[in-house]
Amino acid sequence: MPINSHKDLHVWQKGIELSKQIYLLTEKFPREEIYGITSQMRRASVSIPSNIAEGRSRGTRKDFVQFLRIAMGSASELETQIEIAKNLPETKNLSYKEIDILLNEVSRMTMGMIKKLSIKS
Repeated sequence: MPINSHKDLHVWQKGIELSKQIYLLTEKFPREEIYGITSQMRRASVSIPSNIAEGRSRGTRKDFVQFLRIAMGSASELETQIEIAKNLPETKNLSYKEIDILLNEVSRMTMGMIKKLSIKS
């Protein structure tokens, strides 16, 4: 299947699903966290597919790789925020399994793209 836009990228599609799952999870967080960890997790999750899309729309491989690296940074931020949430009394009993799997998959796919695109042709 040819890649005509960022929407054709499997990693972008998985990133969108991850963001959706983060929004659903954080709806269960305490109201007082709306401007705290809830906001941080939502922004980090949205940043992942957003940077993949922006990088793909740039004209060069170098730019794409740079935006993929930014997406990886957001993935690392999100991973950290999830670990914090897992340790907070109000959110530790929520289910993180599906999100952990998706985040791991998106991170691996993004790193794979970075490695592949970084190889000199």
